[in-house]
Amino acid sequence: MIRRRSGCAFLCSLLNSRRLARSFSVPIAAAATSPPCAAKPRRIPTFLREHDSSGAHPDPRRTQVPAAALCAEGRFQGAVDALFRQRGRVCDAIRLLDDFEGQPVPPAVYLNLFRLCLDQCALDEARRVYEHAVSWEFHPDILVANRLIAMFAKSGCTVSARHVFDHMPARDACSWNTVIAGYAKGGDMAEARLLFDEMPREMKDSFSWSTMMSGYVRHDRPAEALRLYGKMQMSGKSGCNNKFTVSSALAASAAVLSRRFGKEIHGHIIRGELTSDAVVWSALSDMYAKCGAIVEARHIFDGTPDRDVVSWSAIIGRYFDAGRSEDGLGLFSKMLRSGVRPNEFTFAGVLNACSERTMEGVGKQVHGHMMRIGWDPFSFAAGALIDMYSKCGNIESAKNVFEGMPQPDLVSWTSMISGLAQNGYPEEALRYFESLLKSGTKPDHITFVGVLSACTHAGLVDKGLEIFHSIEKEHGLVHSNDHYACVVDLLSRAGRFEEVEELISKMPMKPDKFLWASLLGGCRIHKNLRLARLAADALFEVEPENAATYVTLANIYATAGLWEDVSKVRKMMDDRRVVKKPGSSWIEVGRKVHRFLVGDESHPRIKEIHVKLDKLSARMKEEGYVPDTIFVLHDIEEEQKEQNLVHHSEKLAVAFGIIATPPQTSIKVFKNLRICGDCHTAIKFISRIAEREIIVRDSSRFHHFKHGRCSCKDYW
Repeated sequence: MIRRRSGCAFLCSLLNSRRLARSFSVPIAAAATSPPCAAKPRRIPTFLREHDSSGAHPDPRRTQVPAAALCAEGRFQGAVDALFRQRGRVCDAIRLLDDFEGQPVPPAVYLNLFRLCLDQCALDEARRVYEHAVSWEFHPDILVANRLIAMFAKSGCTVSARHVFDHMPARDACSWNTVIAGYAKGGDMAEARLLFDEMPREMKDSFSWSTMMSGYVRHDRPAEALRLYGKMQMSGKSGCNNKFTVSSALAASAAVLSRRFGKEIHGHIIRGELTSDAVVWSALSDMYAKCGAIVEARHIFDGTPDRDVVSWSAIIGRYFDAGRSEDGLGLFSKMLRSGVRPNEFTFAGVLNACSERTMEGVGKQVHGHMMRIGWDPFSFAAGALIDMYSKCGNIESAKNVFEGMPQPDLVSWTSMISGLAQNGYPEEALRYFESLLKSGTKPDHITFVGVLSACTHAGLVDKGLEIFHSIEKEHGLVHSNDHYACVVDLLSRAGRFEEVEELISKMPMKPDKFLWASLLGGCRIHKNLRLARLAADALFEVEPENAATYVTLANIYATAGLWEDVSKVRKMMDDRRVVKKPGSSWIEVGRKVHRFLVGDESHPRIKEIHVKLDKLSARMKEEGYVPDTIFVLHDIEEEQKEQNLVHHSEKLAVAFGIIATPPQTSIKVFKNLRICGDCHTAIKFISRIAEREIIVRDSSRFHHFKHGRCSCKDYW
């Protein structure tokens, strides 16, 4: 319950409030010329005597009589006001309040001090003035008290805001709403709700309800927000059903993925005649999209009046979230034709979609449009641009964007470091990391994931361990599961399994699926059957539906010639109805994407592709290529294994790229799974024979093949 003051104290406060209210009509500048409070000589405070005698007035043109002289004449109000008008002497003015105890302070003095503290957002000083005023049974009126509450609440000082609120003789709706908003902003929804429930019913307005609902949504309690919205409807507060309350309720519906609640609110919007409000329409479209109803979302969007860049960006982003990138890009083109200028959020969303689908051609067009309209190189869209080029294997363009930034932010640094690591330039990634540290930019845990990945790809085990330990010791960050997974990957690839087991045993958290998958991958390289079984069993518990675990374990058994164990793994997959994802590779030629599956015969130029592969195979064998049939995991004849290797999807895509593009053109192939060891060896030969740079991005990283060598240096 809110504390109530005694009747006597309330009357004193009321009288003082009335005096203060009258003082609002007196200009601040006139206060210094008002009659003095007392005329008898008084002691001059030491700090004023020393300051004024030194002649240290920051602005002497504005101070005709020193504050010390005014104090000597007993002109207390004039001294405070003189200090008030001198910059940098706010604290001195407040110190006078303590130095003249025993003498009542005029309301105008408190008023001036409160105004000064509010104008300068001086929290501590305002707190001192308020405490002094309360000790003299003086309380500022509602206007000043509300401003004090707002200042304290916005600064996160809810204790001070509540103290002022509790001592107010009278409160209005602004008083209640401001302190409730302060608690909601700070995450103390329990205290905010107590005050909200105690707030007089007639004072509750749309701001009160929307503050509580948005607070619940912001602090991951959307169900509470919906219950409160229902209570508002039941209370008969139809006037509170405005764009702010319904927007908060729609955000809550989206958070709990409840289209049913969203449709009910949609009905309230129509009945409440809010259909002409662009903010409400945008929130409604966003709710349907987040609940998976992208068609309804588009219908709402198409009917939205005055569609701005925010509503365009939101619906475009929802298409990307729903996996409908082509529709999202089509809508982006429509936005450009409509004359609405995209902002950095729009560009970042489109570029992220290009990254996910490796659509470098579209990404380049977006980049070109950004250049034409004069994009801001300081915006976070620059980081998305670097990420897009990196994930599309064009590391040179990514570097050009980065080098053109006047002052790269952490996202751009991290995108550049991770991009270099993924594209097979780990040493350069580490150089960029050193440059980041020298620039004064503080790395975060995502940055260190990129740096540790660079060490993993380069086989720099000791360097990686050094950086891992520096995360806590030098940079004050806490190790995350991702950091441990990177180090396990680093050690496993190097065959240092004893250190892996020791690291896992000392982890402060439970290993996640990424760590176990890293260990399983290392066991595949070094044929460690014991730890492979351990990692696979852990993965079977965490994600039994993931076919990659079964396939990798079967590969390890097959490599060891344990065909009975391979059969057991396959039977396990059948029993659990786990289906292996077919290997798929694709290449973009002439703005058209061509996809290939293993043994694919559906492509219109498949005969030409096979002829080219036969010629390449013959030439490769002449130069020393020997098919590595260990990667064909069937217990069949060796000749059949060699034939199966020829029809792997990445080889089909590379052969098509050679016959479909002019000589010397770079070929860029993408694959949904890891590239197999035989294809990796074969494409090295092909890059030299065909005199092409061939870039292959598999599920793990990029491989840049050129002159018979790969950027991974065969460490992958």
